[in-house]
Amino acid sequence: MIRTARRYSARHRNPTREIPLPPGVPSAEGAVSRPLEAPLTGTASAHRKTPLWDVHRELGGRMIEFAGWEMPVQYEGVVEEHLAVRTRAGLFDVSHMGEIEIRGPRALDLLQNVTCNDVARLVPGRAQYSALTTEKGTFVDDVIVYRRAEDLFLICVNASNEEKDLAWIRDHAVAGADVLNRSAEFAQIAIQGPDAAGILTGLADGEIRDLPSFGFVETKVAGISGLVARTGYTGEDGFEIYCPPEGAKDLWETMLAVGVPFGLTPCGLAARDTLRLEACLMLYGNDIDDTTTVLEAGLGFILKLDKGEFIGRDALRRQKAGGLQRRLAAFELAERGIARHGHGVRIEGREAGQVTSGTYGPFVKKSIGLAYLPAGSAGAGTEFDVVIRGKATRARVVKAPFYRRQSPSA
Repeated sequence: MIRTARRYSARHRNPTREIPLPPGVPSAEGAVSRPLEAPLTGTASAHRKTPLWDVHRELGGRMIEFAGWEMPVQYEGVVEEHLAVRTRAGLFDVSHMGEIEIRGPRALDLLQNVTCNDVARLVPGRAQYSALTTEKGTFVDDVIVYRRAEDLFLICVNASNEEKDLAWIRDHAVAGADVLNRSAEFAQIAIQGPDAAGILTGLADGEIRDLPSFGFVETKVAGISGLVARTGYTGEDGFEIYCPPEGAKDLWETMLAVGVPFGLTPCGLAARDTLRLEACLMLYGNDIDDTTTVLEAGLGFILKLDKGEFIGRDALRRQKAGGLQRRLAAFELAERGIARHGHGVRIEGREAGQVTSGTYGPFVKKSIGLAYLPAGSAGAGTEFDVVIRGKATRARVVKAPFYRRQSPSA
């Protein structure tokens, strides 16, 4: 199987190859919502490397600096990779994400205080999307919490926030809850798309086809021990596999080899961004941060005000009772153009905010974006202008998400 993967890589060694893009589709350099750092030049780099760095180079991945890591932004092309995930399956290296462990008899108490979702609802083998919140009800980070045992939890955090999140949790720690940074002990590989379950079924020792959304199992995949979670960041069915760093290369190459008949495609950060935006999934630093509240971001489903005290609860209760002044809205451009992070928004000629994320959606075939708008102007059908290169371009609020898969593939 490894040899098959290497034959695949030989067909994908040219990092400069570009596929033709439809009219109005951004180039690879501008495909993501927030401009990524410049491509790396030369061979020397002070940036952190994932255990799959050599594999990405062998596959012809175009490497960039992202959140202090050297990561592939694309292989064959953003559109090709995006459509592979929507129609077949894509393979992502997400080993740059951070992992924080909380263990001990009061681990649940600590997590209930620092996150806004109700961790007590989790049983071992289940996970939930949540947020670390400030006293103002804004985001320290958005996270996924996994309950591995009654008194053992793993939190997946954004790469750029790893140290900040660790310090925040430790600052609120209680006796009987140990907070440990486990990031160096995990690599993380995501396989996403309608064929993801089919590809993994023959490799995983545990049953994964019946795994519910946000369920996970600790098992072996291709002989490598790991945690397999039915989670992802693309809007598709898929899995994220946490494994020891030393096993990541063999796991990646075996999965890629087994996936050849399915058309499994390695994917970079750019496709990850366009996929998540079509599904209206939040990006920390663009759509949410320490100035935006959980309610303003439209994430009320992760907010459990009745679970008891937690950081930010009072502020969020007041905001909910008093009504929102602004909220995040999904929009489509009604005219030619592509909205980008930072583009100004005008309502009836007046400045009303900025685009938080924007791109061309390769699958929905529309120019799409997110922006915080005054609450009274954030309803579906409302029209406003996005200022693109000094030109007012008409946009229309639509119901989120832009893309929703019709049925699970399992």
